[in-house]
Amino acid sequence: MAIDIPFGQPVSVLSDDPGDSAERAAQAQAALEAGDIEPAACRERLSAIASQHPASLSAWAALGELALADDVIAAYAFFRVGYHRGLDRARASGWNGTQQLRWQDEPNRPFLRCLNGLRQAAEAIGEAAEVTRISHFLRDLDPDHPLDS
Repeated sequence: MAIDIPFGQPVSVLSDDPGDSAERAAQAQAALEAGDIEPAACRERLSAIASQHPASLSAWAALGELALADDVIAAYAFFRVGYHRGLDRARASGWNGTQQLRWQDEPNRPFLRCLNGLRQAAEAIGEAAEVTRISHFLRDLDPDHPLDS
């Protein structure tokens, strides 16, 4: 079921991830992509970030993205945590469910990554109704998001 956020409504921007957690998560992902660390070391770094900053949406998104190819259930769990933490942060930022959360606003990206990852993981485990709901939610939050739909 679509949420149908009306266009022209105010746009919300989430607060930043706590401390330096977003930067550290990005560094861990970059090190993995460059071949400087193995996936296990990357997961260890990301887990340490999430442990130190459980509200870090960047850490949850990165953990989910790392796990998606090898352990879809773990990925689903990581993305689900990030999604719920993101909803909490959105509400704390003044979002009431009727504003868009656009990709163009950098602080919104980790939440949208978690939401998109949750959609991918749900698809992988056959949760068709959740895939549809999340796809509509992503489109409502930002019809121009660059994430695959």
